[in-house]
Amino acid sequence: MNRRWLYKPIPAKEEILALSQSINVNSYLSAILLQREVNTFDKAKHFFRPSLEDLHDPFLMKDMDRAVSRLKSAVDNDEKILVYGDYDVDGTTAVSLVYSYLKSFYPNCDFYIPDRYAEGYGVSEAGIIWAEENNFSLIIALDLGIKASDMVVLANHKGIDFIICDHHLPDKKIPQAVAVLDPKQDDCNYPFTELSGCGIGFKLLQAFARKHADEQALAEYLDLVAVSIASDIVPITGENRILAHHGLKQLNENPRPGLKALKEIAATKNELDISGVVFTLGPRINAAGRVAHARGAVELLISKTEDEANAFAEKINIKNDLRREFDINITEEALAMIESSESLQKAKSTVLFKNSWHKGVIGIVAARCVERYYRPTVILTESNDKITGSARSVNGFDLYQAIEQCGDLLEKFGGHKYAAGLTLDRLNLPAFQQRFEEVVAATITDEMLTPVVEIDLPLPFDAITPKFISILKQMAPFGPDNQRPVFESRNVFVMNSLATFKDKHLRFLAGQKNNELFFNAVGFDQIEHYERLLSGDYFTMAYTIEESSFNGNTSVQLRIKDIKF
Repeated sequence: MNRRWLYKPIPAKEEILALSQSINVNSYLSAILLQREVNTFDKAKHFFRPSLEDLHDPFLMKDMDRAVSRLKSAVDNDEKILVYGDYDVDGTTAVSLVYSYLKSFYPNCDFYIPDRYAEGYGVSEAGIIWAEENNFSLIIALDLGIKASDMVVLANHKGIDFIICDHHLPDKKIPQAVAVLDPKQDDCNYPFTELSGCGIGFKLLQAFARKHADEQALAEYLDLVAVSIASDIVPITGENRILAHHGLKQLNENPRPGLKALKEIAATKNELDISGVVFTLGPRINAAGRVAHARGAVELLISKTEDEANAFAEKINIKNDLRREFDINITEEALAMIESSESLQKAKSTVLFKNSWHKGVIGIVAARCVERYYRPTVILTESNDKITGSARSVNGFDLYQAIEQCGDLLEKFGGHKYAAGLTLDRLNLPAFQQRFEEVVAATITDEMLTPVVEIDLPLPFDAITPKFISILKQMAPFGPDNQRPVFESRNVFVMNSLATFKDKHLRFLAGQKNNELFFNAVGFDQIEHYERLLSGDYFTMAYTIEESSFNGNTSVQLRIKDIKF
């Protein structure tokens, strides 16, 4: 697949020099920091030393005072509190966080996760009825609820109040809850709008603890917040960077029993970073709600003992193996459908439907199809006599906006710029397929349909020194909006050891013309370059710098993003 190399602007020389002198780093590192808007000594200090003291005052969030007041009233009056959350990683970590914290001092609470298949996404009528039957008078909704106006009205009729903690884009109509915590509301002046759902839950607890308990005690829950930040693909900037930094530290040094059990069952040998969470812990937590009921994920995450956690982790790992099998089979079917249709191959979008596809993995399948065909993709299946689906986008294209333009054909939809969910009547499927393709074709550019390799700056091999690598590591955690820097080196050649593995990856020892340093290079899914590399020609390489550990030995490794001859 051809990839478009996009070069970030190189900051002005005088800016680079000034920052280099101010914080005592070389010009390459200063340029990377300036590209991330770290342009003063003070900003560099906060960037390299994220502090929990730099978190914003939670009471800056609209309705926070009302939320804390209602929660305190419920506790004082011994009301039954229901912690209600989504079935994905963000939702289950949020529920585990808020429920565990409340349960530590208040016994009269429980949690509820809707069934993905019987109830679908969001606050369900079945959930409200269950709350009424079990005498709950306050529901704290996490990672959902911003579009639940009708359900909040129903709950109010039944004498049940709502505190909504959500981070999704709201409609014009905001639910009439006691409090709606969502910094994406137009009239909310909270300084940071990109918290995860679990992050919003954390801010509620931070505010409650600041008024009525010990705020320091919240630190023990940061491993859950870090897992939500990584898995929900939110920007690793601002408060998310602070929370992720401290949460990852806890996750690696002293995780709660449930996360420790998951790490062990996933056989993670190295320290977990954002990417490690995304590929090892996230899928396993998600698997509970994808092939069974997500209550199992919460039971794992709130486990008090290692024995209890290990038992839950074992069950979840079995579900993850089943999820992986569904994922592989359905992906193969979906790709075959595209490859057998000339019109689908020529389209600017992909919309596929099959009523037997497993609802729990269609989001993963959509992402796999984007990897192969690189265009906005919607994968649909049948559930409860409705068509339901997941959508994924490509760099730069606002998927949510495109789906919104098909809103009259949908029963409900929600999500973000790059990922969304939707439900529609079967009769509207042909019209939706046509409209979505028309909207995408009219608004997407050819550039958006070409995968991007975003390059921070050119780098000679001899700049890759131990000090350079040490400072580079301190720029972590890496993730959206603070990606691991990608470098470009020219006149690179294969010194020796060119080899392939697993029929799709390659590795070799890389050298650079007029440069004495050489490094191991590995290219995952880069087999397309193998034949040309055999020629011995010089090439330009885009790559990230990583440390690789094997048998107790650590070495520098260049991970290839792309090669151009």
